[in-house]
Amino acid sequence: MQTSIRPEPPRQPEVEELLRLGDDFTRALYPAESCHLLDVAELERPGVTVFVGRDEGGSALGMAALVAKHDGSAELKRMFVRPEARGRGLASALLGAVESAAADAGVAVLRLETGPRQPAAIALYERRGYSPIPLFGEYIGDPNSICYEKALTRR
Repeated sequence: MQTSIRPEPPRQPEVEELLRLGDDFTRALYPAESCHLLDVAELERPGVTVFVGRDEGGSALGMAALVAKHDGSAELKRMFVRPEARGRGLASALLGAVESAAADAGVAVLRLETGPRQPAAIALYERRGYSPIPLFGEYIGDPNSICYEKALTRR
């Protein structure tokens, strides 16, 4: 599958559809208090970059957001790939794009949160060199959260 991945504004119909699908997916797995989802307005804030993966026809198949933190780290948020596009390497490509952008921006550590009912996501993160860490920030105390981090090398 030929795809392109690039930063795009989140407030556009296809990206908002990916957000809705991601919300539905997450809410089907976890209780509301364990759904730490950023909305469109939050994704439009300074320091947030949304990456969209599109097929050769221009359809949005997946997305991921890079959220810069004030301590020199960043967080991966809103990683989602449409069900019909899974298993083709798009999630890995999106993750690579986020990691590259973060490293280019001087981010030393990329962190993320996922949940125990997402074994495919966990396997991807571990395969890509992420290590489990204690819960951080808003995830502290959430029994449905698992956090990871990866040290990045400036390119």
